[in-house]
Amino acid sequence: MSAARDYGLDGDYQWPRPPEGGWTADDLDELPNLPPHTELIDGSLVLVSPQTNFHSMAIRLLDNALLAQVPDELNVMPLMTVKLNERNRPEPDVLVFRADAYGGPHQTWYRPEDVVIAVEVVSKESEERDRETKPRKYAQANIPHYWRVEENEGLPVVYVYELDPATRSYVPTGIFHNRLKLTVPFPLDIDLTAIDRRR
Repeated sequence: MSAARDYGLDGDYQWPRPPEGGWTADDLDELPNLPPHTELIDGSLVLVSPQTNFHSMAIRLLDNALLAQVPDELNVMPLMTVKLNERNRPEPDVLVFRADAYGGPHQTWYRPEDVVIAVEVVSKESEERDRETKPRKYAQANIPHYWRVEENEGLPVVYVYELDPATRSYVPTGIFHNRLKLTVPFPLDIDLTAIDRRR
């Protein structure tokens, strides 16, 4: 039995075939029928697995808390891509970006120079990308702050990194359980135990 039939697709279904040299960041907006949240890493399409409750709740917690606390010159958006270069357009789970970079309702990506914090919530299938590949690429694109969120007994643990401009690599500045309290890049206090609390 073919993979197409296993996934309920017609036997004549044609999977997208990459052009020579791989896909480009602009292709992501043009390719038909891509699943939601498809990313481009090194010219290859990365299809995302269905997300867990923890993943969705962690995004909601951080999105709401950040939106309530960012200064006026910044804004927050979940699940938007960043065009790092021609062959890389990842989709952080949460972005903090310069408010003047907002380009209207049809915008699909942000420039790395507009991003202040990129946040990735780690899933089982994304461990290597979120722990190794993406932070390296975000640092090379000069995104000043990277947060990696892992699950521990149902609660988020936030690993916070800051860019060392001399090496263009991230250095860890803290691991936060229960409460995320920072002064950089702006004063921030998030109760991480509130992940399953509704307003």
